Amino acid sequence: MSDPVSSASVGRFLTLADTAQILNLSLDAALDLVRTGELPAIRVGASGAWRVERVVLESYIEAKYEEARRLSLWEQSDFANIPELSAGRILRPEASAENAGPDAPEP
Repeated sequence: MSDPVSSASVGRFLTLADTAQILNLSLDAALDLVRTGELPAIRVGASGAWRVERVVLESYIEAKYEEARRLSLWEQSDFANIPELSAGRILRPEASAENAGPDAPEP
């Protein structure tokens, strides 16, 4: 199967349908990515059809891979278990010092 994003098979800009197919999403899901600004796109022509630049889509995919890689590393780290140790609460040192009052011992 050929690479659907290669410059030989498509032009500089992709239709929203092409983008959805490459990302294996529904057309509505791809439109949501564009409307929220998560995936940059432009409107062209009299009908105002959305177009996604091929290199922008490639960058978006690379960013998603990087996001998944970082999330995986975070989940493997020791810090990922901190909320479990604090009963699901986020403990902030500056907040606990303020709430301790004047008679509380210094940490």
